[in-house]
Amino acid sequence: TTQSTGSMNVFQIAGDLLHLSSFFVLIYKITTSASCEGVSLKTQILFALVFVSRYVDLLWNWYSYYLVVMKLTFVLSTFYIIYLIAWKYLRTKSNEGSYITLLFYIFPCFVLSLFFNMESNMVEFMWAFSFYLEAVAIIPQLILLQNTKSIETLTQNYVFCLASFRALYLANWFYRYMTEPEYVHWIVIVSGAIQTLVYCDFFYYYAESLLEGRDMQLPHTI
Repeated sequence: TTQSTGSMNVFQIAGDLLHLSSFFVLIYKITTSASCEGVSLKTQILFALVFVSRYVDLLWNWYSYYLVVMKLTFVLSTFYIIYLIAWKYLRTKSNEGSYITLLFYIFPCFVLSLFFNMESNMVEFMWAFSFYLEAVAIIPQLILLQNTKSIETLTQNYVFCLASFRALYLANWFYRYMTEPEYVHWIVIVSGAIQTLVYCDFFYYYAESLLEGRDMQLPHTI
C-alpha cells in the first residue's frame, strides 16, 4: 500500500483486494493441510522486513483508517505465517538451505537505499529500502517452486495473487503519475516494474497449466 491513499482508483482497490487474498489463501492452505511444504520461510521473512520498514509510520500516522487497517493486516498476517512455518508446522517445512543467503537480498537493497531515496532521513531510508527489498522478496519462493515436482493449487494461487497485485499496483502508480502532477515516485515505479518482471515466467507457466488443465511446473531456470 502506498504512503497515501491519494485519489482511490480501480487499480489500487483491485490490487489491495488481491494482496489481502494472498494472505488468506496461504493461511488457508497451511492450516487446512497442516503442512507448510512448498512455502518459503525465506520469502516470508523478507516480506516481514518489507512491511516493518515501510509501515514504521504506524507509530504516529493514523490519517487514513483504510491504510491503517491494510498495513496492520499485512504485518500481522505475515508474522502469523512465519509462526505457522517456523513453529507450529516446523516438521513439514521445506528445506531451503542456509538462511545466511538472505543477506544477498538484504545487503544490496540496504546499500541502494542509502544512495537512492526521496529524502535524507531515517523514515525515507526505510521506505526506499522496503521497495527495493520487495522487488526481490519473492525470489526464494520461486526457487522453492522450481524444485517442486508438482506445485499445489493453493500455493500457485497464492503466488498468482501476489503477482497480480503487483501488476495492478504498477498500473495504479502509472495512472497516478499521469493524472496527479505532484505524484512522482520513481523508486516505487522502477522497483515495481522490476518485481513485475520477476513474476513474468510464473505468469506464463501459470496460464499454460490452466489452459492445458494440468499441474503447474516451473523450469529449473527462472
